[in-house]
Amino acid sequence: MATPAGFQVLPLPLIQLSLAAVLKCGQSFRWSILPLPTPSDSTIPSQEYRLCLRDRVVCLRQSQTALFYRSAFPDPQPSPTQLQLREAETLLWLNEYFQLDVDLSKLYDEWAARDTVFSGVKERFGGIRMLRQDPWENLISFICSSNNNISRITKMVQSLCKQYSPALLSLQHPSGHETHTYHPFPPPSVLAAPSVTATLRSLGFGYRAGYIQKTAQILVDAHGTTEAGREPSELWLESLRGLDTADARAELLKLMGVGRKVADCILLMSLDKKEVIPVDTHVHQIAIKHYGFKGSLKGKTPMTPKLYEDVNSKLVDVWGNYAGWAHSVLFTSDLKSFASYGVQDPTPSSPVKGSKRSRVESVLPTPPTTPLPSPLKRKVSSVPLDSSNESGTLAERVKRLRRK
Repeated sequence: MATPAGFQVLPLPLIQLSLAAVLKCGQSFRWSILPLPTPSDSTIPSQEYRLCLRDRVVCLRQSQTALFYRSAFPDPQPSPTQLQLREAETLLWLNEYFQLDVDLSKLYDEWAARDTVFSGVKERFGGIRMLRQDPWENLISFICSSNNNISRITKMVQSLCKQYSPALLSLQHPSGHETHTYHPFPPPSVLAAPSVTATLRSLGFGYRAGYIQKTAQILVDAHGTTEAGREPSELWLESLRGLDTADARAELLKLMGVGRKVADCILLMSLDKKEVIPVDTHVHQIAIKHYGFKGSLKGKTPMTPKLYEDVNSKLVDVWGNYAGWAHSVLFTSDLKSFASYGVQDPTPSSPVKGSKRSRVESVLPTPPTTPLPSPLKRKVSSVPLDSSNESGTLAERVKRLRRK
């Protein structure tokens, strides 16, 4: 298909990345998902995805074979030469955020060879990869996740940005009928103020309000602030990527509102600890259902430290170094809310009266159907990732543009 007006194109098959799954499965909570006026042709994007960064709003669309991207900037608008450089920066960010240097198709094949359970879901649930998020935003988002659901977490995170971060810009809806205002994620120094607790409580954060304020204060007291750019505490959190998993986890557990599961979510989703599996009741049920753990699928077994370690160790043994990535695919595939994912021309149906859904399933939104290529087409499309015909890494190409 033709590249949408104003967008750049990155050749990328759905087997490598499915936005419809990755951006709606509870990893990140700030993406706006906007419907597009499209014909019935399933090869044409049906949605636009937007995320507000510090200095721009990134807009994405996706077809079966390509990712389309563009950046929106606040006034004054960049010159054509500056725009070329800044779109190159956006491409670099996309590559890092979605970890596109990792060949997901190859990982799927490796997991399927190790695990017959994974082999049974790999064809339908392609394109589910782990994001590499900003650690500060990831930390606060998952403090909000405690005893919560995706819909409510999303509302909390977005209201926090609106309350504590000035609007960056307003952007017209793709349909042209309305305008949306976008706010970046606020820095630690803003959330460290004592008044934050009461304000967040008034916004419905409950006990999490105090955890957020105290964690921000701990970080600011330990690392200081700065008037421009990224704050020292944000850089410190990012530096945890260089520690081994146990040491990085120990640092996170010193923060308010961070227990083992929240710490492991942060390790996996923003600190490059790809082997880490955050274990909760639902993951435990998957272990019982498919991997020989004893227990009841109906009742809730208390998550003791020993049980947590046992489940984690077993699944790491099954899936290997990228166990955290593999677990996200199995987790998603086990949810009724993703029952139509990867299914061609699904027939809408009403829930069976009296049927019960798990707590996790009942709160996850059903992603819009994004048809996946047939198994044959997937094999043909599964080529080494290459974001450009130019030589050199993305970082090198950005540097070359800066020198022009």
